[in-house]
Formats: sequence, structure tokens, C-alpha cells
Amino acid sequence: MSTPFPFTAVVGQDDLRLALLLNAVSPAVGGVLVRGEKGTAKSTAVRALSALLPAVDVVSGCRFSCDPDAPDPACPDGPHEPGAFESRPARMVELPVGASEDRLVGALDIERALAEGVKAFEPGLLADAHRGILYVDEVNLLHDHLVDLLLDAAAMGASYVEREGVSVRHAARFLLVGTMNPEEGELRPQLLDRFGLTVEVAASREPDQRVEVVRRRLAYDDDPAGFAARWADEEAAVRQRIVAARELLPQVRLGDGALRQIAATCAAFEVDGMRADIVMARTATALAAWAGRTDVLAEDVRQAALLALPHRRRRNPFDAPGLDEDKLDETLEQFAGDDGDGGDGDDEPDPGPDGPGGGGGRPEPDDGGPRGDDAAARPEAGEDGEQRPSGAGGGEQAPARAAEPFRTKVLSVPGIGEGAAGRRSRARTEHGRTTGARRPRGALTKLHLAATVQAAAPHQRARGRSGPGLVVRRDDLRQATREGREGNLVLFVVDASGSMAARQRMSAVKGAVLSLLLDAYQRRDKVGLVTFRGRDAQVALPPTSSVDAAAVRLESLPTGGRTPLAAGLLRAHEVLRVERLRDPARRALVVVVTDGRATGGPEPVALAGRAARLFAAEGVASVVVDCESGPVRLGLAGQLAGELGGTAVTLDELRADSIAGLVRDVQGTSRRAA
Repeated sequence: MSTPFPFTAVVGQDDLRLALLLNAVSPAVGGVLVRGEKGTAKSTAVRALSALLPAVDVVSGCRFSCDPDAPDPACPDGPHEPGAFESRPARMVELPVGASEDRLVGALDIERALAEGVKAFEPGLLADAHRGILYVDEVNLLHDHLVDLLLDAAAMGASYVEREGVSVRHAARFLLVGTMNPEEGELRPQLLDRFGLTVEVAASREPDQRVEVVRRRLAYDDDPAGFAARWADEEAAVRQRIVAARELLPQVRLGDGALRQIAATCAAFEVDGMRADIVMARTATALAAWAGRTDVLAEDVRQAALLALPHRRRRNPFDAPGLDEDKLDETLEQFAGDDGDGGDGDDEPDPGPDGPGGGGGRPEPDDGGPRGDDAAARPEAGEDGEQRPSGAGGGEQAPARAAEPFRTKVLSVPGIGEGAAGRRSRARTEHGRTTGARRPRGALTKLHLAATVQAAAPHQRARGRSGPGLVVRRDDLRQATREGREGNLVLFVVDASGSMAARQRMSAVKGAVLSLLLDAYQRRDKVGLVTFRGRDAQVALPPTSSVDAAAVRLESLPTGGRTPLAAGLLRAHEVLRVERLRDPARRALVVVVTDGRATGGPEPVALAGRAARLFAAEGVASVVVDCESGPVRLGLAGQLAGELGGTAVTLDELRADSIAGLVRDVQGTSRRAA
């Protein structure tokens, strides 16, 4: 077994190490989600923690690591005879991104279950992680249903496997640690809330600290065993402190004053539900035990809030996690009563939070009030006939703020795909409604019982069965085919030319694209952003799962200049070609946001038409969001949609509750019925 990097040798990352240690002291805290850029020792710290956990006693021969002092009465390997046990180190089990559901929860042998009535169960990673650590790197890249399964198991302390009426349950209590890079996409708020604590990590900008990181890493790589030996005393001290804190934890008193501060803090930051209050209470108690105290102090409540609340404050995917620490301090001070420190009610003045990072909080987002630079300059005609903002030097205008986002109509790719699970377009998936049956290719995962019985029934006499019952063999088994939803690549091609800046149109356009981005987040799509203006087009954001990054690029998008529509379409076509090589199963939806005008260069309209026909020839699904406004409209966006082989919607029709869109849908239904 390789020697892990010592936990105490990790440089900096105090919040990360504290959050991990608190979960080691009290697994009821609910795990840790570690967010941060690549190369910030996230995985190193998690793997190092497993070496600090005390050894566990397990029933000899039990595949589910039952405690010999209190074996699980429902253990699939039970019942266990008292006496026989063995001691082993606590495990750290890693869940790979590409893991299947059977690999996570375990699998039943359906053939033996049907033919012999035997529950032949092969444990999964949840069973392996029982009484240890389950580590999920890049948890945001896991399929949603797998994240749901492991978070449900972590919350209930048990895993349930159901296959066609056959059920197996086993204990699954573990310390859950997930790491993620926010640039690769966010977890849904419902899943974020299931992690007890969250920590933001970043590489140090201090040269001396960076030098020490490199020095220790090189020394470890040269001689892992020797490097670990030099930190053995520090590791032993932390290990002993964990044991002592676990023993002290039941004696820690959480007073009414501390509980009042916890409730007031959660209410002040408007977190949903009661899970935050419970997690804060458990975290504050673990902090007191870690400090060797039996009373919870205000500083424990403050530190618990900094670890338990930031990820629960996200109201939508574009909100940055974090807390206003000044507001936190004011709330704690306001609700500090006689028992506010959780102690014995002395007359000391308010203890005042003196924990790390006081007073340096991230400011709250602005309230959307007017800004001095928001008023766009009055447009004037440029030499090419386009409307341009005055004072822009013949082209660029300061970025306009996006209008308020709204709920959009569902835009989808026609046909049935086989891409990554999501919520947009129809697809053949492992989860969804059953549409048919087929012979299994490889391991059987979803049995189609009726089709299996139908396949086995004609052969019963040849198999010697004359009475009740059914003899089922492997050749009879049928796999259920299911239809669900997939996530797509939604590629936005946004016109940022001078004509789009006229009459304050860009604010509405950005609001529409922001609304579509929010819809893409909810439907688990990848997104990309191509913009065109002036003489060329550029990829403002390559395809990514991070709609946050797309929203940031959109907000800073400048406007002005001519309309190189053909260049924008060709650049989008190249982005799709490259992405198709990387992820051939993920289908694309191209959303062109423009008024349809094409200017600049020789024959701009003809060039744009030829570029659009490339998409139509390849069958790429497309939608044109028509941004033309005013009493006189040329209908150029509708013509562009025809060249693309797609449809056109106006900004008003894009809204889910649009009357115009409803009328058009009803008319389209009537025409199809006729």
C-alpha cells in the first residue's frame, strides 16, 4: 500500500482541514463539499485524513463491516455469532465519475433470484465505505441519480437495493467528502443542501507559502516513507486528539443561548428548510469537543456558520457562495443573551466572535439599483447605415446590464438521442418510462419481467416443468428499454453588433439569453457562447457545464460595429465540429440571437445564407431568437431560420407564459390535426 501524504504536512488550507477533522469527530455533521480550482490539495487532504482515523473492529468475514458490539440485525451476511471479530484500518473508498448504479449500491443476481429464490447480492461501494470515508472526486460531474442515491444513503445511514420485487438493505454510515471545480458546473441547490459543510479552497498567492508547498511535495515524491516518518509525531498527536474529541462529544452542552444564535443566523441569511440549523448545531458541538470544551461558545457558532451556510445561500445558479461576515457578527451580537455563549450564564460582556476571518466578509450583491453607466448613449447612424451609440468612437458601447430573467419556453432537439442524462430532449436512458424490451448486452441492469416470462413460457415442457412455477434461464432474460431525457449542448450565437445596441435592445437580449442559461442549468445542459461584431466572431466561452461562467461572459459583452453574421455562424459550426469529436453522443441545439441583419464585407447576406445552410445540411437543431423591434420589421430573422432549417421566436414568444407563443402553438396543433 502506498504511503499517503501526511495530513499535518498540508500547507495552509486551514478551513479544509478543520472541516474534515470536524466530520472525523462527529460524522453526524454530514460530510464536506470542497470547492476550488485544480491543484489546491483537495484530494491530497482527503486521502491523508483516512490515515488519521482510528482503526475499526469488524465482524470476521462480514462483507459489510458490521460492528461486533452492535451488529446490524438486517445485515445480508447475518445473523452474526458473537465473539469473532478483527481490527482493520478505516477505509477510504473512491467513487469514480463513470461508476454505474450497480457499482455504487451493489447488484442482485436476477437470474438466481427468479430461478432459485436466492438473494445473491454483490456489495457495492456504499457497503465498502461503511464506517469509513466515501470520497467522490468531481462530484458535480456525476449523474444526478447517482448523487441522489449516495446522499440518501448518507442521510439515512443505510442503502436499499430494489430489483423487480427483490429487496436488500444494509448499513451504510460513512464520512462523505466531495470535491468539485466550479468552473466545470455546479451541483443543484437541492444537492448542495445535503452536504453538511462546504469549503472554498484556492492556491496561496504568498510566494513563501508556495515555496513551502513545492519543497514538501518534492521531498515526499523523493522518499514517501521517510517524509511520512518525519511527520509521525504530529500525525499521532492529531489522531489522539480525534479520539479524545469523540469521547468528549456526548458531554458537550449546547445551551439555549447558542441555539437561539444558530436559529437567528439561519433566519437572517434566509436559508431554506431546517437542515442548516441542525448542521450548525452539530458543527458547533463538534468544534467545542475539538477544542476540549464541554460548552458551546459564540465563536463556535460563528465558525459553524462560516462552514455550514455559504452553499445554502445560493438562490439561483448565478449567485456566488459566501457570507457577509459583518452581517453575521451583527446577528450574533444582537441575539447574545445571558446564555448567549452556551456557558454557565456569567456576567461577562458579549464574547464577540474572534474566530478566523472576522470582519472581512464578501459584500452582498447589489439590489439592482440604477448605476451611472447604465444609461446607454443615444444611438446614431454609422457609415454603414447601422445604428451606433454616440461617443463610442464608431463602434463599441459600454456593456449593458441584463434585464430580469424569466421562465422560457422549452426548446428541444427533435428525435431520440443517447447522450448524457438530463432534462431537455428525448433519449434512450437507463432511467425513465419503459418502452420495450431487448436481450441484454452485457450485465442485466433493468429486468423486463413480462417479456422475460413471455420468452421463457414456451420452453417449460422441454425443461421438464409440468406443474406450477417457471424455469427461467439466462437466454430468457430481457432488458427493459427506457426512454427519458438527455442534456444537450446549447450553443448561443449572439449578435453584439451596433444594430443590437440601438433602442436599448441589448438589455432585453441579455435578459433573454440569461433566462435561457438558467433553463440550461436546470436541464443539465452544457453551454457555449459565440459572439460576433465588427469584422469577426469569437468564442466567448467554449462548451462547458458551468452556466455561471457563461453568465459572467454575457454580462461583460460589449456591443457596436458591423454585423458579420456569416462569421458568427461559421465559428459556431467549427465549435460544433470539435465538440462532436469530443462528445459524439451529446446532441446540439444552436440558439442564434440576432435581428437577422448582415452587414460588412462583400455579399454579406449571401454569405450568411450559405453558412446557415451548412447547419441545415447536417440536421443541426436550431432556433433563431428574433430581436428586431420597432413598427417596421424586415423579417430577416425568420428568413435566417428558414436557411438554418429551424424555427424563429421573438423575444416575447420566448416566455413560457407568452400569449403570442400560446396562439402560435394552438394554430400549429390545429394545422397538424387538419
